[in-house]
Amino acid sequence: MIKDSSGQFSTSTLVNGKIYAANYAVPTPTKMTTAVSDMQTAYSDAAGRTSPNHTELGAGDISGMTLTPGLYKWGTALVINTGVTLNCQGNSNAVFIFQIAQTLTVGSGAIVTLSGGCQASNVFWQVGGQTTLGTTSHFSGIILCETAIVLNTGATLDGRALAQTAVTLDANDVTAP
Repeated sequence: MIKDSSGQFSTSTLVNGKIYAANYAVPTPTKMTTAVSDMQTAYSDAAGRTSPNHTELGAGDISGMTLTPGLYKWGTALVINTGVTLNCQGNSNAVFIFQIAQTLTVGSGAIVTLSGGCQASNVFWQVGGQTTLGTTSHFSGIILCETAIVLNTGATLDGRALAQTAVTLDANDVTAP
């Protein structure tokens, strides 16, 4: 990493964009504090939604399923071993909210497919434990994680990875929706 002459950010040949840290020059610390607060607000909003359309679907394994918009809730962990399709049925404004009390684990090579006009910016994964995206998996949506998010080697994300502790990347492609 090479710190910019302003001291507000760094750049790297491994990153397309800017890298920020809390100990960089003003106004970066304030902007980061605001970003963390905004993330916590979004996490609390998603976690506070009531009256789910589906609870404990697939006993915590939604592999191979096709889901329609709505609020989904699990009091346990959630796994996606092979893939899942999110179908918005032609409504590009449709919203998915997944409330996961424990961990979210996406298997190596698994794919979260968006169909029927779905937008990654309207898919929210609120996770109480760690989120792990397996090697070469492809994930879509905004991850709001209370703990850590780990993207294993070659995992791709069409969305955002927002964690209250850490996001670990290893040769990943992350595209903001």
